[in-house]
Amino acid sequence: MTTNRAWDRVSLRPKSVALRALFLIVCVALVGCASTGGEAPTPAAPEEPTLEERWGVEVVALRLTGADYMLDFRYKVLDTEKAAELFERANKPVLIHNSTGARLEVPRPAKTGPLRPTNPPQVGRIYFMLFSNPGVVHAGDEVTIEIGDFEASVIVE
Repeated sequence: MTTNRAWDRVSLRPKSVALRALFLIVCVALVGCASTGGEAPTPAAPEEPTLEERWGVEVVALRLTGADYMLDFRYKVLDTEKAAELFERANKPVLIHNSTGARLEVPRPAKTGPLRPTNPPQVGRIYFMLFSNPGVVHAGDEVTIEIGDFEASVIVE
């Protein structure tokens, strides 16, 4: 049985550096030519105004208080005209627990009235609202606070 010595010398791998470089360039070019269908990139959606820009308030904190039976919501007024809606008596504040959908309200004790401010706001002042919490909301939960058209998502500290 004789073997063909010519086939023993043939190698399928390129031996020169130039051939290897050419092979690499062709592979990179083919990958780079792959298209996504020629679609133009979609324009970025316009950014929504921040809470500060839209409502003129900055959320300072939302904390559990009163042995966790109350939620203390604190916010700072930056613009009195924009923040005026938060101080209207007709707008009843509601705190919504995002995971359960529970709706918590501001208590209205007979002697003190609602535990929220209703006087005209002042720039730079920090205001508070107290919401009742019958054991639904815990630290780390995400909630939404609604007061009229005002809406803010906040994490409980």
